[in-house]
Amino acid sequence: MTMQDPKTYFIRTYGCQMNELDTEIMAGQLEKRNLTLAPDEESADILIFNTCSIRDLAERKVMGKLGQMGRSHKQHRLIGLTGCMAMAKKDSLFRKFPHLDFVLGTNNITDLGAVIDEALYTKKQVFRTEDKFEENLNYLDAKREDKVKAFVSIIRGCDKFCTYCVVPYTRGSEVSRPPESIIEECQQLISQGFKEITLLGQNVNSYGKDEPAWNCLFHDLLYRLDKIPGMGRIRFMTSHPVDITLDLMQAIRDLPSLCEFVHFPLQAGSDRILKKMHRIYTKEQYFEKVVNLRQIVPNVALGTDIIVGFPTETEQEFQETYDALKEIRYAISFIFTYSPRKGTPAIRWKDDIPEEIKLERLQRLLDLQIEISQEDRQTMLGSTVEVLVERFNRDGRHLKGRTRCWSKVIFEGDASLIGTFQRVKIHGYSHQTLVGELAPALIMV
Repeated sequence: MTMQDPKTYFIRTYGCQMNELDTEIMAGQLEKRNLTLAPDEESADILIFNTCSIRDLAERKVMGKLGQMGRSHKQHRLIGLTGCMAMAKKDSLFRKFPHLDFVLGTNNITDLGAVIDEALYTKKQVFRTEDKFEENLNYLDAKREDKVKAFVSIIRGCDKFCTYCVVPYTRGSEVSRPPESIIEECQQLISQGFKEITLLGQNVNSYGKDEPAWNCLFHDLLYRLDKIPGMGRIRFMTSHPVDITLDLMQAIRDLPSLCEFVHFPLQAGSDRILKKMHRIYTKEQYFEKVVNLRQIVPNVALGTDIIVGFPTETEQEFQETYDALKEIRYAISFIFTYSPRKGTPAIRWKDDIPEEIKLERLQRLLDLQIEISQEDRQTMLGSTVEVLVERFNRDGRHLKGRTRCWSKVIFEGDASLIGTFQRVKIHGYSHQTLVGELAPALIMV
């Protein structure tokens, strides 16, 4: 390639919604530099891998891809790696992948332009990862892929230090974003036609605790956002059970914009395993919060994360997790087998549960969740639900959207309904998706 400036970019994103938002922010920065999105990663002048370290599989995918690129003739002007792997592996990535041009940490995405310039004109590998996040991102320039729903970051980092999790080490300590900045971004998104905003953070419920002078905790922020004219729906994720308060539960009950869905990660049903995970609550405390939430918001739907096969987990302790899933009846469960992660406290324990036992426990929970979900979908038949219409389904005939409680719904309709709220009467379901038809009553817009 000649010395002319790169013209196109492509970002491959792995992992959580926070990474998806970081990709949108980086894309916005690149487009301000007059770069355009390439149709695929092969043809891009600048290729960026925005990575995840939470699961071993996500890391292996990136490592395999980078290794493969190193064996072929380098066709990209610059190759960069951002996200959690940048923080976890730092400059060791350059030793393993000498064709990598820059590594940028999760707390440094504001520096993307400067890092690209340095890599281009010095021809040297550039490495920038700071442990503490400074709230200086221009979220308003983010290039939004979705035109109906938007992610909005409210807090970064985590102070909980669960023993299996790398996030406190890759994302740093909690830093809340000023409420005025969040409100301004949400106002702009609503003026652009967005109908649903998902507030993001490793632990959204901790919002504002690091800035007591603001006098604005998470529930206070929700009340302020709900007052914005034209606000459609608000969701949030993810939560830590310890920080789910009565004030938050009452906000879900009282605020019209706030969806009746709470991601409420249990992780394990055994007190001993919860303690070993450093989850800082007991099963009894967790169940008490679930009971309170369901009393205050009777129609609330709950989601959860569960890890099976954590070091030393016995069959009896797994059974406690199974029984908890059966009793609470989550609307959705994200269930994983434990995999050791370098840099976490749990790495010092022997990964002593055989893989076949982990997979067998995983399957039992998945089967139970399928059973619960099918029973729940059966009870939905004949009911009418509010659906935010997001896009056409893959078949090109049905429209697709979600209820306030996170259920997927498809129904027949035309493109004019995309981005509107519709009442849909449910008459069937296919796998995890409810199937319905537009209710004959008035159309809501």
